[in-house]
Amino acid sequence: MRIYVGNLSYDMNEDELRKEFSAFGEVTAVSVVTDRYSGRSKGFAFVEMNNKTEADAAIAALNGKAVKDRTLVVNEARPRTEGGSGGGRSGGGYGGGGGGYGGGGGYGDKRGGGGYGDRRGGRDNGGRGGRR
Repeated sequence: MRIYVGNLSYDMNEDELRKEFSAFGEVTAVSVVTDRYSGRSKGFAFVEMNNKTEADAAIAALNGKAVKDRTLVVNEARPRTEGGSGGGRSGGGYGGGGGGYGGGGGYGDKRGGGGYGDRRGGRDNGGRGGRR
């Protein structure tokens, strides 16, 4: 079973995480997710345990436990969704779209919005958006 571990301390390594989970059974793999450019932890990891009963016991015991001054979030990992653009967000944020500098909508805003140099918003100045 693949287990998601979130809210990790940035200095927690794979060996320390393996030790936390090994108390509940055999750990087959541990992967702390790191930033590809800086190499620094992103604050979450995945742990693999073959025995579902042991994995469920680890989830129940470690979810909400404080480790290195951080409260762990531990649950069964969801499968990856197929497709995707290989990372990053497109369209200017969560559900937004379009616009120049700072354009796009807010969370859940499907309308998009105007940004610097965008013709959708701003004052009426001869049909041109942005500054003159």
